[in-house]
Amino acid sequence: QVQLVESGGGSVQAGGSLRLSCEASGISVSNYCMGWVRQAPGKEREGVVVLGRDGTTRYGDFVNGGFTISKDNGKNTLYLEMNSLKPEDTAMYYCAADQFDYHCRYTWPPVFSTWGQGTQVTVAS
Repeated sequence: QVQLVESGGGSVQAGGSLRLSCEASGISVSNYCMGWVRQAPGKEREGVVVLGRDGTTRYGDFVNGGFTISKDNGKNTLYLEMNSLKPEDTAMYYCAADQFDYHCRYTWPPVFSTWGQGTQVTVAS
């Protein structure tokens, strides 16, 4: 059974930082296209970042260097380091995966077949 479990969300003041984690089971993060997608209330989902099997990353246009994706293959875990957070970053953040690395290389918005349950990030002004 494939499962992605996010953690690390919470409430922070503007300018603060959070580190989201996504522990995978049933798949290997080293062999999948992995990424983070967010959805704010009343808005559509938007891709934050994707990480391909070869380590290639692609970030959403709104990301101005404050977010960094990484993974630990030994722990089978994906991370999203978020710094200099703004109120507009408030959203539910989802970890996602897809077996086709093509989606990490050529598709935007990113396409994923497997999703976590999400972790809430709230940034106060």
